[in-house]
This record gives sequence, C-alpha cells and structure tokens, in this order.
Amino acid sequence: MTWRADWAARPVESVRRAEAEFLAKFPFLMTARKPQFPPETDWRNWLFLGGRGAGKTRAGAEWVRYAVRQAGLGRIALVGSTLGEVREVMIEGESGLRSIETIKEWQPQYSVTRRRLEWSNGAIAQVFSAEDPDRLRGPQFEAAWCDELAAWSYGEAVWDTLQMGLRLGQRPRCVATSTPRPVPLIKRLVDGEAVTTRSATHENAAYLATSFLDYVNRTYGGTALDRQELQGDLIEDLEGALWTRAMIDKTRCDRVPERFEDVIVAIDPPATSSLNADACGIVAVGRAAVPGFGERCFVLRDASAKGLRPLDWGYRAVSVAAEIGASSIVAEANQGGEMISAVLTSAGCRVPIKLVRARLGKRARALPVAALYSRGEVSHVGCFNALEDEMCGFGADGFAASPDRLDALVWAITTLMLEPVGEPRVRRL
Repeated sequence: MTWRADWAARPVESVRRAEAEFLAKFPFLMTARKPQFPPETDWRNWLFLGGRGAGKTRAGAEWVRYAVRQAGLGRIALVGSTLGEVREVMIEGESGLRSIETIKEWQPQYSVTRRRLEWSNGAIAQVFSAEDPDRLRGPQFEAAWCDELAAWSYGEAVWDTLQMGLRLGQRPRCVATSTPRPVPLIKRLVDGEAVTTRSATHENAAYLATSFLDYVNRTYGGTALDRQELQGDLIEDLEGALWTRAMIDKTRCDRVPERFEDVIVAIDPPATSSLNADACGIVAVGRAAVPGFGERCFVLRDASAKGLRPLDWGYRAVSVAAEIGASSIVAEANQGGEMISAVLTSAGCRVPIKLVRARLGKRARALPVAALYSRGEVSHVGCFNALEDEMCGFGADGFAASPDRLDALVWAITTLMLEPVGEPRVRRL
C-alpha cells in the first residue's frame, strides 16, 4: 500500500501505532484477497472482473470508502445499469457503501430525490444510470465507481462520457467491477484501456453459502456459463466461427458410455521440433452406440501441449493411448511422413499407427465435423477450455492462432464417423 512509504522515516513504535489505527479504520484490508486490492502500478482505470459472488462489489465499495475517508476525495460518480441497481446494490446492498460503514457518524446518507450520497465530511457521490448517457454531460469528478459494465444498455457511450468528466484533482481514477461478457466495452478495457484483475467465485467461498456453491458447481460446472459467470473468464464466440459454445454445451456430459465401439488417439504433429513451435495436437475420441440416439462420438481427452520435442510428444500420445485403451493412433503425415511412425514406435507404441494426409484445407476438413456437432452427434466428456476456445474461433476473420488441437480433433472424428466412401466401417450390431 502506498501509505507505508509515507511512514518510512517515522520511529518504529509510531509506525506500529499508526498502522493499528489505520487497520481499525479499514478492517477490510486485513481480510481482502489480492485481486480486491487496487493494482500496484500507476493506473487511471481499474477493471475488476470476477465470477458471481467473487467480492467485486465489496472491493468497489471499499475503494470508494477509502477515497472519501483517507484520501479526502469529495466528488465521486456512482454508475450502474439502472438507478435501482445503484441504490439496491452499490449503496444499500450487503456489500454496498452504507452497509460496510460500521461507524455511525461516517455512514453516508442517500437522497433519492437528489440522486446523491452524502458523507459527514462533505464528500458527495452522484448517482447515474447507464440507461441515460447524457446525464453525465456537465458534472465533473475526482473518482468514479462503475458496476456491472457488461450489462450496461449504452456501455461505450456512458463510459466515454464519464471519462470526459473525470478531470478534478491530481489523479482522477475510475474503478469498474463486472462479471465478464464479450461486449465491446469490456473488450476495450481488457485490451489495454484499463488495468485488469480477476477473481473466481470459489476464491470467495468463505463468504458464500455452501448450498449455493454445490448447486452452481453441479449444474453449471464444465460449461461456458461456468467459465464466464463463475470463473470470471472473458470468453466469446467469434462471428463466422464454425462452432459456438452453446453447440458444445448442448451435448456435454460427465460420464462415458459403458462400452465403446472404438477409441482412437489422433495427433497433429508440429512442423518443427523447436521449443517455440506450434503445439502438438493430441486428442482422444471414442465412438459408441447410444440407445435412442444412434452412434455418437465422445471427446475424452485433450493432451495437446507446446514446446515438445518429437520423442516427448510421442511418449505423451502413447501414454494417452494406453490409459484409455485406444485401438490405434491416427497421425497427420503431411509434416514428417514416416518419421512420425518412427517416433511413435521409439516411444513404445503397441497399437497400429495410421498415417493420414490432408488433401483439403483445414476449413473444408472441419465443416463435416462441425455439422456432426450441430446435429448433436458429438459430446465432450468434461470441459476442454483450450480446445473449445480454438473451436469457437476457427473460421472467423479475426482468428489467427494455429488450430493444432482442433486439427487433431477433426482427424479423430473423421476417422471414427466420416470415413470416405469405399472404405466401409464395420459396425457391431
């Protein structure tokens, strides 16, 4: 904290006494987690992204309380999705500005008609709704707290107007707290307009009901909603991508069938053996007959990794094949050819190795697999974040990453479900 530097030259006993008095005034500092503290670097805008119940509101309210009582700031803006949200969450809520103040004479008073919160030292926080950007034209502030930006009706317009009003004092600052969603304003801030900290719901478990945590983990665990609303990750489906997270979530499961017709491991080897090379895609997929649904593929494992030398990824693929009982290993041979077979054999491979060559582009090969997903014929057993991020970006104009995991997935599902005409698949009846 910056206040320590001010006391560096004081006698030890004086510093200890001053620290004790300070912490008595701001007890939250003794229990707050690191993401709830402002960034140590110099900043104008601080964005705190977190899952539901991760302590975002408390962090924002405590920062405003500190600004008023310790830093002596007197002109503050409070901006929420609606006026009702500002009052019920930011001011009167359990972690709101009035609720966290335990000293009666310091508890601020809210005037509904004037839309302002007033402290006994003369500090004033004006209340604004993100539904009305123009009300922020004119007023000027030393500080601002913005809550749930991802839900703002006119996000960028409100934010830009507010920034024009942050012009009082030596270092005007804005704290923004929100659950992440891939809306334009959040992406702008994450891309560099703000210093960002993150926190997941489970990190604040000590202050949440156990039944709540059990329910959300059981109901949403492993889904895109879990990553966004509980883990605090900013995830998005790029326009034009062949897959969407909703498509994957629709058939996601947490158990494998009792019996598979076939299980294979597919490899998309990197073009070079450099430690800076693309990842080696290693994905395990099984095929099973599901009563009432017909044949379906189950994605069982994503063991892809970067920085592996040939024998390393060979050992990794052979190990996965042995663990899941794969009948064969399928590997793309466009890069490496017979060398791939030699690597896998050297790594102790005991199952047949099938080398496949790409005659079509990546998108053309992926389209039939994406169609299987859209028809609900592929299920992910659990959640594979890195793989799913590639899937939900591949095909979009802005996607530039190498889809190594996706390539391995496509080879596996193509082999199990989409073998070319003339190479019939024998099925167990």
